[in-house]
Amino acid sequence: MPNKQSNLSGAEALARLQEGNQRFANNVRSLDTLLSHTQRASLTEGQNPFAIILGCSDSRVPAELVFDQGFGSLFVIRVAGNIVAPSQIGSVEFAATQYNTRLVVVLGHTQCGAVAATIDELRHNLQSPSRNQRSIVERIAPAVATLMETPLRDDPEALMKHAVRANIRAATSHLRHGSEILENLIANEGLLVVSAEYSLESGKVEFFDVP
Repeated sequence: MPNKQSNLSGAEALARLQEGNQRFANNVRSLDTLLSHTQRASLTEGQNPFAIILGCSDSRVPAELVFDQGFGSLFVIRVAGNIVAPSQIGSVEFAATQYNTRLVVVLGHTQCGAVAATIDELRHNLQSPSRNQRSIVERIAPAVATLMETPLRDDPEALMKHAVRANIRAATSHLRHGSEILENLIANEGLLVVSAEYSLESGKVEFFDVP
């Protein structure tokens, strides 16, 4: 049984996420979300998520809660620093083609630990303790390094704020331009790929770079 929330356009899906986040920020949950676990049996027959979220692994930013969505509504990919590597691109391609999902959101957040670690490494010429962690820092570093060549390098708070946004934008651009499949869906099938930042302080998500 298809999810009743499927087959939305990118704009409709974005509006639904915005409405859900407003509820979350106001400490309200929808009845549909609260009762979504009752659909568990029907969802064994298939899924049809209305949005794809590529977010950070941070335990404080669970996408389903942040957007007040229940079982079967979101296709969520989580990785430290919301970076984009081949496996993440492949996961987005899979959901967009298999389920006709027409919205992809790159969801970063304030006080991102992966971004902070990257700043520290660049500032102090450090090196991550393992090659696996280095692979994350190396994905974030180009966007951050550019900022550290500006006066922001002398303002840690402002640097962190801008670095988080720069990292989100870099990941969004990578998805928009790093896959022939996604490029075709954007050009011909109405796929939206947008940036967003979750505020740990307010609980609100700000969407930006929306085409």
